[in-house]
Amino acid sequence: MSRPSLPGSTADITSAGRRRIGRHVALVAGVAGVGFGGLYLVGLLVAGENVPAGARVGGVDIGGLSSAQARERLDSSLGRAWSRPVKVRLGDSDSTVRVSGISLDTERTVARAAQAGSDPFTVIGRLFTSGDREVEPVIRVEEAKARASLAEEAKKYDRKAREGAVTFHAGEPVPARPVAGRSLDVDGAVEELASGVPGRGEAPVRLPVRTTEPRVGAAEVNRAMKEFATPAMSAPVTLTVGGQEIEISPATLGKHLTMKPDGDKPLAPVLDGKGLLADPTVASPLALATDEPVNAELRLDGGRVAVASEGKAGQGVTAAALQKAVLPLLPKSGAARTGAVGVEEMEPRLTRDNVGRLGIKEQMSTFTIDFEPTPYRVTNIGRAAELINGSVVLPDETWSFNRIVGERTEANGFVEGIIINNDQFEKAAGGGVSAVATTVFNAIFFAGVKPVEYGAHSFYIERYPEGREATVAWGSLDLKFRNDSGNAIYIDARATDTSVTITFLGTKKYDEIESVKGPRTIVKQPATREGASGEKCVPQTPLEGFNVAVDRVFKDGGREVKTETFETRYVPRDEVTCD
Repeated sequence: MSRPSLPGSTADITSAGRRRIGRHVALVAGVAGVGFGGLYLVGLLVAGENVPAGARVGGVDIGGLSSAQARERLDSSLGRAWSRPVKVRLGDSDSTVRVSGISLDTERTVARAAQAGSDPFTVIGRLFTSGDREVEPVIRVEEAKARASLAEEAKKYDRKAREGAVTFHAGEPVPARPVAGRSLDVDGAVEELASGVPGRGEAPVRLPVRTTEPRVGAAEVNRAMKEFATPAMSAPVTLTVGGQEIEISPATLGKHLTMKPDGDKPLAPVLDGKGLLADPTVASPLALATDEPVNAELRLDGGRVAVASEGKAGQGVTAAALQKAVLPLLPKSGAARTGAVGVEEMEPRLTRDNVGRLGIKEQMSTFTIDFEPTPYRVTNIGRAAELINGSVVLPDETWSFNRIVGERTEANGFVEGIIINNDQFEKAAGGGVSAVATTVFNAIFFAGVKPVEYGAHSFYIERYPEGREATVAWGSLDLKFRNDSGNAIYIDARATDTSVTITFLGTKKYDEIESVKGPRTIVKQPATREGASGEKCVPQTPLEGFNVAVDRVFKDGGREVKTETFETRYVPRDEVTCD
């Protein structure tokens, strides 16, 4: 004969507990007639000091256990869950996070379970039912630790909204697709994680996130590409000025063209007229097509600056006029991409009247480089010096070799010569111009003004001073300096068949600039190799590679004011033979 289950019994109740319940069964029957108060007393006696039967926390049964046993069971069953990564859902993706500072407070949870079963109705009800009761766990939250650990997760998840945009590269329009921004709501995430029991196979905890939609969306990017960007890069534009035509390629246009939202307006084209005007591919043909103003020429007379010839007004194109002429042509096609650009009368920057006011009164520096009189050097060095001569650099302006000299092409007056490419000599247009660059660099060095961009030859060339020389390459390496002397600088450039001399005229900022060269270090020996086949191969003699440091020492009143160090690394110059 089967024995009936006692009210409130569970599979986990201990044998001692069953004996206590058995002893109380008779008591229940005996006092059944004593009323509500008696039943409540019987219920308390049946429960004893244990957690009431049927109590469960997060699916873990702690009914009938002592408080210590209940705490131990919760620690072993649920306590580890908070030390493991928690399954979460961030937006549309699932992942796991490891959260510090959130744990199960087993002591208070067990106390809650015991208290929840001590009211008279619950106590009496347990005498006649065996139903389970789910007890809400008490979660301990150390907010500082929890926020800190979630902040680390936010670093991986958060991203800024990216606006849709259109840029231009190598003459091609490049759409930048918009991306919505997102960020983890750390405070809300702490609350969500503290409200449940993790690690028991349930669905991931959905953590609250904030999203930010970009103002420029995909539809606007598509419109800008179709209506402007693609047509703008479809072909060159042609400008007519002074009876001549000047063609501007898509690659040149793209370097100075952007598309940006204008307040609440959609993407609109923005052309940098100043940058386009300074671009050598535009500046050089414009100079040939217009009667540009001519600066006064200067000379030294007994150590003082004098005017050799007066300047002359001319005509030129302003950045605003260039922008106004080019921008409307870009969305058009065919013959409609041709338009006139207006010219304005322009005064020279340097005249007899303003030489003194500009502070051009003495020689700041001068330097000369000698070279072997080969025909290509004579032509290219002479042409570069001609283009540089008479440059006026106002205070805080930056002077650029490539901008002033322009691309070394036949149309610009240059011929094929010897250059260094991939650590060996080869033939290319403009060979020999680095002699002018090195001379300018030394004039910069001894004038005490600030080099902004420069680079030495890859291997050492004996006719140049070690660690105090420069080369240039169209489109990749420029020679620039910023005039931080406080007054204007006039550059005098002169070339003969065997030498080039660069002189800076202005006002000295320091009494003397001294060069102090250190020893060669990290010396490396050259190798021997065959050059490329064909007539462009140029043989070269071997020379060791090395590092060298040169100090630029500034002196005022006979004492050292400051020192700057220029460090240069030369690779070995391999011996190259040609078939």
